[in-house]
Amino acid sequence: MRYFLELAYNGKNYFGYQIQPNQISVQEVIEDRLSKILRKKISIVGAGRTDAGVHAKKMYIHFDYEEELNVDLIKRLNSFLPKDIAAYRLFLMDDEAHARFDATSRSYNYFLSPIKDPFSFDSAWSFNRLLDVEKMNNAAKLLIKKGDFGSFAKLHTDVKTNICDVTAAFWRKNENGQLVFEITADRFLRNMVRAIVGTLVDIGLGKISIEEFSEIIEQKQRSSAGASAPAHGLYLVDVQYPKELFKNEFN
Repeated sequence: MRYFLELAYNGKNYFGYQIQPNQISVQEVIEDRLSKILRKKISIVGAGRTDAGVHAKKMYIHFDYEEELNVDLIKRLNSFLPKDIAAYRLFLMDDEAHARFDATSRSYNYFLSPIKDPFSFDSAWSFNRLLDVEKMNNAAKLLIKKGDFGSFAKLHTDVKTNICDVTAAFWRKNENGQLVFEITADRFLRNMVRAIVGTLVDIGLGKISIEEFSEIIEQKQRSSAGASAPAHGLYLVDVQYPKELFKNEFN
């Protein structure tokens, strides 16, 4: 039987989601704990591969297990996981459901703090220079399309295409006075959101114009865009799937 597990994690202490040689990863920790609880080797597949230091407020993984599970697994797993990883919900899925390939959209938020804040220094980018947010939002509208986003992709990766369908991209201010960049797409390239944020901040600082930002998108060259924003301000916040894949949620 195939199960989906909804998770959240603080990525500060991990070298990204995916298993890495000689580095601790979120995937490694979850596989280890699940394997011990279920008393067999469990391999998991995640909805995405967050980079080192990136967080997830909502991440889905899938795994296979031949026996029927229930909500007790969540309680047992949470008692066994470190304090920076949490399991929230367990679903019985269609046997062919795939946490990565069946996702129809993913959403990220990037948090930027305009003041020095001792309580968010490791969860948001502390940035106290004045930004033209209206200009940044006008530029962000150019991202809303299906197209090649190679200008914001990490170099030398194994992806076959840089085509992404971006359906939302905008800045807002939250109740804590932080600037939050929200972006949704069917898929994301390695480092894509952080590269976009870094380039939009350059627009907000007046370093580049909206017209130049449009040219950067069209050039499809990573060297054309700005520097990547720090990893600790980035959060995976949502992943969507076709409802028909879900057979049952264990409450």
